[in-house]
Amino acid sequence: MKRAGFTMIELIFVIVILGILAAVAIPKLAATRTDAGVSKMASNIATVVSDLGAYYTSQGTYSGNWTDFTNVRLDTSATGGTAATTYAAGTAVYLNDGLTAAKSCFSISATTDGNVTVTGLTAGTDPVCAGAHAAAIKNNIITAVGTGKVHEFGGAGVQY
Repeated sequence: MKRAGFTMIELIFVIVILGILAAVAIPKLAATRTDAGVSKMASNIATVVSDLGAYYTSQGTYSGNWTDFTNVRLDTSATGGTAATTYAAGTAVYLNDGLTAAKSCFSISATTDGNVTVTGLTAGTDPVCAGAHAAAIKNNIITAVGTGKVHEFGGAGVQY
């Protein structure tokens, strides 16, 4: 009588092959997640600066809520957790990576005269913030980590 099925050796070989594939794939997955975080953070900081410039050009001042200026979530503290709502001249808000609450990569403050200061915050060896800082420096959003760069926007309102 002939039995159908797999031998123990065949099963062990399959398990070993799956283990090797998993050992190769898991680090690649982690690197892809970091790259996505860098891309998101770099895009968000560029969007915030652009949105603030467009708002000031059209309104001639900053007043109201941060949510009126941009759709990018900004937090009231570097540790995250509380979304910034009411705008206060010169008060910093923070751009977090969205993955870890205590990982703010940038602080942003705006004055009513159209000056927006963006500062790259030191985040140790965090790869998401390091990549976002490099992209922000390349795109002239900040000059160096730890140094605020002032973006000056002008205009007295759009006439229509």
